[in-house]
Amino acid sequence: MDATAAPTVISALSGTSALTVWEFGALALAAGVVGFSKTAVSGANTISLAVFAAVLPARASTGVLLPILIVGDVLAVLTYRRHAHWPTLWRLFPAVGAGVAVGTVFLMFADDGTVRTSIGAILLLMAAVTVWRRRAAERAEAEDDQASGGAARLAAPSYGVLGGFTTMVANAGGPVMSMYLLSAGFKKLSFLGTSAWFFLIVNTSKVPFSVGLGLIDGPSLLLDAALALFVIPGALLGKACVNRINQRLFEQLVIGATVLGGLQLLLR
Repeated sequence: MDATAAPTVISALSGTSALTVWEFGALALAAGVVGFSKTAVSGANTISLAVFAAVLPARASTGVLLPILIVGDVLAVLTYRRHAHWPTLWRLFPAVGAGVAVGTVFLMFADDGTVRTSIGAILLLMAAVTVWRRRAAERAEAEDDQASGGAARLAAPSYGVLGGFTTMVANAGGPVMSMYLLSAGFKKLSFLGTSAWFFLIVNTSKVPFSVGLGLIDGPSLLLDAALALFVIPGALLGKACVNRINQRLFEQLVIGATVLGGLQLLLR
């Protein structure tokens, strides 16, 4: 295949305007980051969200990215399925369902600029709240450990609604849930196991809504089939790296990825 033919083939896969080889390469790299984020640094896939939204139309990028995320979720569950904390999941699901419903209605009326600004502001707010909560916990470890558990239970509905909303409108629920799990004091493996099951269930439940909104169709799934192959090496790299990352660095990377994703959405 010559170089001039490549964009035409990629256009046929995507159902959008022709993608250059470089644009397809950026999407493939972003798919690899999805795999890495699911098995190592949850929240890093905000970088993938920004790349997909930059290469594809913002609404179309949401539909293309969702199946890629589900592939990453399956790989993460296979890796960390024994480390999930199900009581936390059951507390979150009702509020997340409400957030998904609100997000679906929001997508019916909001334009791309409104979506980006709203999600970016929410991500930065969640990062700021989490940093504040972690510093408060460090100042009075024994007392705040008990208070943090109660506060986390009280915060579950608000984080759940925000997580459901952001995951529906921009596949950006990862950072919101990361902030909740960090604020609740989850350690690395339980964090990854709980997050893996949460997003496998939530993302698969979003598929009918996305199809109904026209965000997922035959051409977008063909592009997903080409990109899904790149999720696997990213997930394997994440699994190899996760044991080399200590808890404090892990938390800093999650918060940093969240801030970066929020700024990218606000400044585009």
